[in-house]
Amino acid sequence: MKKDIFIDNNIAKNFTNPMDPEYIKLILWLQKYDEKDKDNCAHLAVSKKLLGEYLRSAMNASTGTSIPVLIELLQRQGRLHSISNDRIKAFQQKYITKPIERKLVSNKADHEHIPVVLLSHRKYVLSIDDNFIRDLVGFPDFHVTAAKRPQDIAYAV
Repeated sequence: MKKDIFIDNNIAKNFTNPMDPEYIKLILWLQKYDEKDKDNCAHLAVSKKLLGEYLRSAMNASTGTSIPVLIELLQRQGRLHSISNDRIKAFQQKYITKPIERKLVSNKADHEHIPVVLLSHRKYVLSIDDNFIRDLVGFPDFHVTAAKRPQDIAYAV
């Protein structure tokens, strides 16, 4: 199983000038690559919408740890787990029924990110958005591991 993780834009924005040692460890994990054991390296679960959010929020970032630089590296190495719009729509049609949708507390824009997390291999998510985390952890028939800080999730295991 690929070691993928969904990193919300509210976390990724901290990659530009990471002073926090836990963010530095997370970035180093994302950067570490072994061509002979690619599946055991970090993969980033993304969608077109999330990639757009990343790029808009870090448009002027030029450091080697900014999310656009990391995305380019992961893409070049085949480590972006990109969930297509078709898969997102199919998931929404099957699982996000009217009763489920009424229970969601995250903002409408984040509802497209729910399938990305739930279609990822490990269903690991880093986000500081309490409502988004609540929706993911409480989503029926799926087990999501969520945290607000890198040290609170065993992403490297």
